[in-house]
Amino acid sequence: MGRQAEVVRNTKETQISVKLDLDGTGVYQIHTGVGFFDHMLEGFARHGLFDLEVSVKGDLEVDCHHTVEDTGIALGQAIREALGEKKGIRRYGSRILPMDEVLVLCALDLGGRPYYRSDAEFQTERIGDFDTEIVREFFYAVSYSAAMNLHFKMLSSGNSHHMAEGMFKAFAKALDEASGFDARITDVLSTKGTLG
Repeated sequence: MGRQAEVVRNTKETQISVKLDLDGTGVYQIHTGVGFFDHMLEGFARHGLFDLEVSVKGDLEVDCHHTVEDTGIALGQAIREALGEKKGIRRYGSRILPMDEVLVLCALDLGGRPYYRSDAEFQTERIGDFDTEIVREFFYAVSYSAAMNLHFKMLSSGNSHHMAEGMFKAFAKALDEASGFDARITDVLSTKGTLG
């Protein structure tokens, strides 16, 4: 059985169900009500080789903010739960990923201390029905709920769609690396003997 988690999050603003298998093959079923966000989560699942089911009913009559941010919280919780005790994992992961004219770097640490930093500056306010400023809120929510240190550097900027897609795919590849096993690591990769 793979490292799996299921998270249900219900508030007055959103009702969310997330199922995640870190040891999957990239199979996904995504329904958030926000087309571009679905596309980003599908890319995350496929390129990270995670099995992912996401179902969201959010207050889209307001905007997409609560839907996207709360999904980030639930996904981060699922990542943290699926990782379990983190024994044998590499802990660190990074990827420099090209997306046409865009080049994005993602680096992360699953060591248990949440932090988020990104220098991505989008040239447009929206991509379809998706607010570009919510990219930060999504990854911030993931990083803090998963207790991961997450950094993005936009090495070459460009089209907003390409920038966002590059970030989601680079995050997927970095997380796949960090959550992967190394036979030389018999416990947790820490001099303290524990990962938070």
